[in-house]
Amino acid sequence: MRPLTTHPYVVVIALDFSKAFDNVRHSTLRNKMADLDIPDHVYNWLVSYFSGHSHCTRYGGGVVGPPRNFGWIIQGSGIGPASYVVNSSDLAALAPGNFLCKYADDTYIIIQSDNVDSRSEELVSVETWAQANNLTLN
Repeated sequence: MRPLTTHPYVVVIALDFSKAFDNVRHSTLRNKMADLDIPDHVYNWLVSYFSGHSHCTRYGGGVVGPPRNFGWIIQGSGIGPASYVVNSSDLAALAPGNFLCKYADDTYIIIQSDNVDSRSEELVSVETWAQANNLTLN
């Protein structure tokens, strides 16, 4: 088995985006999906899904939620996590040798020991990306 790294240590930074699935702009997601190499009919189906979908929560006899969905991904849906991954596809590490590991809204920056001084730069880059994509880091 080949080791992941030959560096003496790595720094791992776990990132938490506040209400990540709730704050994804559909327009941003559509633009990123348009860049994928998928058939037009699949893209059109996804646009239709996000355009005509609504979501509400029923609790204690009441209903909470807006009548239309303009800016969130339904997390429990089959395409929710994959859609969030597409939304975060342009988030990348800056320094060569650093890695971003992403699954759904969980993101980790892995910085090799020889790049430890790039921590602040990597975090500023993620914060800048988050602001451009309507997300907030906790």
